[in-house]
Amino acid sequence: MSDDSKSSAVDQWQEQYMAAVHQFGLALKTLNQTNPWPDLPLLPRAMNHLMTELWDHGFSQTGIREAFEEAVADMPRYAAGEEVRS
Repeated sequence: MSDDSKSSAVDQWQEQYMAAVHQFGLALKTLNQTNPWPDLPLLPRAMNHLMTELWDHGFSQTGIREAFEEAVADMPRYAAGEEVRS
């Protein structure tokens, strides 16, 4: 496999990964906006279900926990001090 072929395969993999995450985010946004149970916030339940799906698909408890903790720790940098994206 040439370097260009490897690079193309890596680029395609990254595009698939980013598209999957983007679609998940869009789906949650729509579900959050149409949530028929305002006293049951969507996000905590969705994150719990995501965690169980990841575990069911072979990710370790440690790996899942560390990934969530790293993501939360990175929020201030990404959000630049804003609570909600406008």
